[in-house]
Amino acid sequence: MKFTPTLLSAALVAALGAAGAQAATLRIANQGDALSLDPHSLNESLQISVNENVYESLTTRGKTYKIEPQLATSWKQTAPTVWHFDLRKGVQFHDGTPFTADDVIFSYERAKSDGSDMKSYVGIIKEIKKINDHSIDIVTNSPFPILPELFTHFNIMSKKWCETNQATRPVDRRKGIENAASFRANGTGPYRVRERQPNVRTTFVRNGNYWGKIEGNVDEVIFNVIGNDATRVAALVSGEIDVMEPVPVQDVERIKADPKLKVLQGPELRVIFLGMDQKRDELLFSNVKGKNPFKDKRVRQAFYQAIDVDGIKRAVMRGASTPIALMFPPEVNGFAPDLAKRLPFDPEASKKLLAEAGYPQGFEVTMNCPNDRYVNDGAICQAVAANLARVGVKIKLEVETKGTYFPKILRRDTSFYMLGWTASTVDAHNVLYPIMSTPGDGGRGQFNLGAYSNARVDELTNLIASETDQKKRNEMIREAVKIHQDDIGHIPLHQQALNWGAKKNIELVQWPDNGMAWKYITVK
Repeated sequence: MKFTPTLLSAALVAALGAAGAQAATLRIANQGDALSLDPHSLNESLQISVNENVYESLTTRGKTYKIEPQLATSWKQTAPTVWHFDLRKGVQFHDGTPFTADDVIFSYERAKSDGSDMKSYVGIIKEIKKINDHSIDIVTNSPFPILPELFTHFNIMSKKWCETNQATRPVDRRKGIENAASFRANGTGPYRVRERQPNVRTTFVRNGNYWGKIEGNVDEVIFNVIGNDATRVAALVSGEIDVMEPVPVQDVERIKADPKLKVLQGPELRVIFLGMDQKRDELLFSNVKGKNPFKDKRVRQAFYQAIDVDGIKRAVMRGASTPIALMFPPEVNGFAPDLAKRLPFDPEASKKLLAEAGYPQGFEVTMNCPNDRYVNDGAICQAVAANLARVGVKIKLEVETKGTYFPKILRRDTSFYMLGWTASTVDAHNVLYPIMSTPGDGGRGQFNLGAYSNARVDELTNLIASETDQKKRNEMIREAVKIHQDDIGHIPLHQQALNWGAKKNIELVQWPDNGMAWKYITVK
C-alpha cells in the first residue's frame, strides 16, 4: 500500500541534461547551519537536507518526490507486522567499510536511544531480524502499511566507524553533548565532508566510490551560513554564491527581475504553528501563579482568535503564506477540506473568553521563537505578540538563533512557542504521531512540546497506523483532526511557501519538503 503525493511544485523537476558537463563547484548560502552532522541528533529539515547528501536511508524520494529504493533494493509485507527488506550489495561507507545488515540494526538501536531526535521514525519497530548480510525482516509493534514512506529519513550509519570513534550514541542537542559524529561524517551517500566550520561553512566533495548515479556535475559543494538577509541577497546578486535559501519575501521580485537570476517557488509541506504548555500545573514563564491558564480551552481559543493571520500574510509574509486551520496542508494525505476554515479573527471575542476564564486584564507569558529557521519567523512572532497585546496579553518575546532555541524547547523549557512541521511521509500519521499524540515511548508525541493530550486522538492514531482501507482511514484521520481542532490543541498559523534563488545557469530539483539533493544539480 502506497500513498502518492499530489504536490509537484513548479520547480520540482528540472531537465538536467548534464551529459558531458564539466565538474563544477556549487556555492550555497542559507540563513542558518545544519547544527550537527549526526543524522540522529536533530529532526530539523535543513539538517536533514544537508546530511542526506552524505548519509542514506533504506528508501528515498526521487526527482518527482515518489518513493524509490536506496540502500534497500526491494521490500514487501510478508505478514501484518513483518516487512522483508533486501539490502543493496556492493555499497561502501566513505571509509571503505562494506554496508551490511549489521549497520541497519545498529542504526535502529542508535536512532531509538536516549538523545536521539529521530525516535518517531523507528518507534513503531519492535525488532529487526538479520536474515543474512543483505537481508532483514523488520517487525513492527502493529500493522504499519506506510513503513517504506517513513524510512526515507532513517539514515544508516557505520557500526564499525561509530564504535571506533566513540559515537555509538547520538549527539544530544538538549544537553549540549557532542561527539565525533557531530563534526565528522562517514555515510554511503554521493558526497563526503571535507571540512567543517560550524555556523560558518562546510565543504563537501563528490564521493568517487558512490554506488549510484550522480546525474549532475557538481564536484564540490561549499555550504555557507549567511544569516543577514540583505547580505545573502547581495552575495547572490554579485555572483559570490550560486544558490540561496530562503529568498527574503521582500526580495523575490527584485531577484526575478535580474536577468542573471531566477526564483524557484512552490508550496511547502510545512505548517507553522504555535504550541502552549498544557501539562504543568503552573507555567514556567508567566506572572500567573498557582495555575496554568493554557489548561483552559477558553484561553487557548482567545489566543487563537486574537491572531490576525491574514494581516501576517499581508504585512509580514508579503503573500508568501497560506493561512491554515489544520496542522498539515492540503497536499498531505488525510486533509479534510470541510475542516479547513479557521476560527474568525475576533479580538473582542478573545477579550470575552479571557474574562470568562478569569483573566479580564489578561496576563503575562514568555514566548519563545527562532529568528533563523523559518521564513520571517522572528517577525511573525513580533506580529503575534502585538496582536495579543491588543487583548491584554503581555508577551515577553525571546527570539534567538535556532542553535540555542531548539535545545531549549526540546527540553520543554517553554510555556509558549513557535514550531514548523513537515509531514515527510506526505501522510497525516506523520503529524498525528509526533505532534498531536500524548508524549510517550518510541517517539510518540516527541515534538508535542506542550504535552497536549486527548485519549481518543491517541486511540485513533494507533488505529490509523494499521488501517489499510483508505476510506476508513481518512474517516479516522478526520475524527482525530476534528477533536484536536475543537480542543485548540495547537494554533496553526499558515502553510509556508518555498522561495529559492539561483543563477540562471543552475538546474536543480526543489522538493516540497524543502530538501535539496545535490546529485541532481547541474552548473551549466
